[in-house]
Amino acid sequence: MLPIMRTLCRVPLFSVLLLLVSALAVPAISASLPAGFAETRLASGLDRPTAMAVAPDGRIFVCEEKGRLRVIKDGALLPKSFVQLLVFAHGERGLLGIALDPDFESNHYLYLYYTARKPGGAHNRLSRFVADGDVAAPGSEKVLIEFPPLVTELHNSGTLRFGPDGKLYISVGENYIPENAQRLDNPLGKILRFNKDGSIPADNPFHARTKGLAQAIWALGLRNPFSFAFQRTTGRMFINDVGNHTWEEINEGVAGANYGWPLAEGPEGPSSEPGLRGPVFAYEHGNGPEKGCAITGGTFYDPPAVLFPESYRGRYFYSDFCNGWIRLFDPAAGTSDPFASGIASPVGLIVDDTGNLYYLAHKGGEVYQVRFTGNGAPTISVQPENQRVAAGEGARFAVEASGAAPLTYQWRRNGRPIPGATAAVYTLPAVTPADQGARFAVVVRNAFGSVISRPVRLEVAPGHRPVAAITAPAPGTLYRAGETFAFQGGATDAEDGALPASALTWRIDFHHDDHLHPFLLDTPGIAQGTFTVPRLGEVAPTVWYRIHLFARDRDGLMAETFVDVRPRHSTITVATSPPGLQVTLDGTPRTAPFSELGVVGITRTLGVVSPQTLNGEVYEFISWSDGGAANHTIATPESDATWTATFRKRSQKLP
Repeated sequence: MLPIMRTLCRVPLFSVLLLLVSALAVPAISASLPAGFAETRLASGLDRPTAMAVAPDGRIFVCEEKGRLRVIKDGALLPKSFVQLLVFAHGERGLLGIALDPDFESNHYLYLYYTARKPGGAHNRLSRFVADGDVAAPGSEKVLIEFPPLVTELHNSGTLRFGPDGKLYISVGENYIPENAQRLDNPLGKILRFNKDGSIPADNPFHARTKGLAQAIWALGLRNPFSFAFQRTTGRMFINDVGNHTWEEINEGVAGANYGWPLAEGPEGPSSEPGLRGPVFAYEHGNGPEKGCAITGGTFYDPPAVLFPESYRGRYFYSDFCNGWIRLFDPAAGTSDPFASGIASPVGLIVDDTGNLYYLAHKGGEVYQVRFTGNGAPTISVQPENQRVAAGEGARFAVEASGAAPLTYQWRRNGRPIPGATAAVYTLPAVTPADQGARFAVVVRNAFGSVISRPVRLEVAPGHRPVAAITAPAPGTLYRAGETFAFQGGATDAEDGALPASALTWRIDFHHDDHLHPFLLDTPGIAQGTFTVPRLGEVAPTVWYRIHLFARDRDGLMAETFVDVRPRHSTITVATSPPGLQVTLDGTPRTAPFSELGVVGITRTLGVVSPQTLNGEVYEFISWSDGGAANHTIATPESDATWTATFRKRSQKLP
C-alpha cells in the first residue's frame, strides 16, 4: 500500500517490550479540519483498507489488503464480505484496486485488481465480477488480464479508474526495478489503458510499436503511481507518483507522456533530459505540514452537487501516507494549501456525487466521510467503542466531536449523568464485577445545539490477561539480506496455564525510517515459523524487521510482545577513472566518486553512462574493477568495498 504502506515510531535497538493490550478498542483520533468542516467515521475494524468506490445508491465498497471486499450500506459495515479472494498479501501486494462499471446500475459489473497466488510466486490480476445485491454472484469472476510475475513485493500501485472516454485505466508500479519504467516491452511503471472487456484499444499511443500486454501502455516513466483521478467536468487527469529519496509528484496525465523515472525526478530533473514531462506540482521529503514521503490518495472536487464552499470547486485533494495529512492543490495557481492533518496513513480519497469527501485511514482500519457543516452545531466524528477488560484494569471511553467552540461533554452511565465526567474522555480506573454490562454514552453541546453518542457496553472478563514471550530470535540478532530466520514463542495464562498455538497470532512488519511495509500479515494458529529476508527491495540502511506475537485467552483478553531484528551494514563506494564521470546506481545517474551505507547482502545494480562528456572531452566505458558487464548486479558485501568504472577518451586507443 501499498507504498502501500508507511507509519510507526522507532524504538530502542532490539528492545523487547511486553504490551498489555487493553481489550478496549483504542479510540481513533479524528483529523484536524478547517472551520466549518466535520468528519464522521463510517466504519472501523477493517484490515488494512487500500481502496474504495461509491456506488450510485450510496453503498461504499472497500478493499482490504488480505482480499476481502467489504460493503458499507446505510452507514453500517455489513458483516458479510462482497467477495473473499485468495490473494498474495505480503509487502505491498494484495487487493489493491476497485472500479465500478459506468453502467453499474444496469449491468452490475465491478472490477478488482489484486495479487493472485500461483505456484512459485505471484502476479497481479484484473478481474470483473457481477454484483448480486451486496455480494458477488457465485462463479461470476471473469479474469480479464494476467500481469507478469512479480520479482519483488514493492511498487504495485493498482488504482483503477474509468476515463471520460469510457476506457479502463490502471496504474502499475515498476516492481522496484527502476529500468522497467522506461521499457516498452513490459507494462510495469506505466499507466495502462484497456477496453471494458480487457482488450487493448488500437489507438493507444504505443500500440504499433509494441506487442502483447505492452500495447496497453498509455504513459510511462513512473515509479509507483499509487493513485490517479479524472476531473469530471474537464476530463483532466492527475497522477500521483511516489518518489524515491527527494520528491513526491503530481503529474498531468497525457497520452504517450514519459515522466522520467529513473532518469529524472522532481520539478528540475526533466529539464535536463529531452522528451520528458515534469510534474505540475511536487513536494519534498521530510517532516512537517508540507512535506512527506509517499503521495497516496488523490481526487478532484467537482461533484454534480457542490456542498463545499465554491472556492473548493476544481481543486485537487491529495494525501501523504507518512505524515498523515490531506492538502488541496489549486491547478490554476499552482499552489497548495492545508486541509486535514492527524490521519493514520490516509489512502483512497474520493468525492461522491453528493459532494462529500471520503478517505481511508489505512493504519487505523477506518473509513471517514468529511462534510461541510457551516452552522457550527456539534457533530460526533468518532464514536466511543465497546470495552472488554479484566477486573482491576482500567476502562477508557472516548469520543471525538467538532463544532463551534466551546464544546461541553456530559457522560452518562445507564442513562444517568456521571458527576464530574465532563471531558471528551471518561476513565474508570479499576473496574469490578459490579460494572459488568454497564452502558455508557456522552452528550456533546454548544450554543448551536447538542448531539448524543451511541451507547456502548462494558464487559468485565473473568481472570487475568495472558503473558506472551518470544523465545527466538534473541534480542540483539542482526540480519543480512537472503538470510532465513526462525521465530518462536508462546504465552501463559494464570487460569489456563500454557496457551495452545491456536491462541497465538504472528505478524512481521518491515520498518523504513518512520513508516512500515507489511511483511508477514497476521498469521494465526502457529507457535513457530520462518521467514527469509529478501535480497531485492529497499536499499536504505535505516530499516529493520519487527516481529509481533499476540496471544488471546479463552476470556478474550489479549497480550502482545515484539522483538526487533536490525541489519548488518557496510559501505559501498563507487568511483570512476578518471574521477568526476557519471555512473548509475539502481538506475539513478550519480557523479562519482560517492559512498553509500547499505544492508549486507542486499542486491544493487551498477551501470554506466556511455558515452558522456566531461570538461569538453567525450569518454567511453571500458570496464568495471570487478570484471562485471557495463550494467550488472552486486550484493552489498560483508565489509566496506569499492567498485571503479574505467573510461577512456574517445580519441584514445585501448592499451
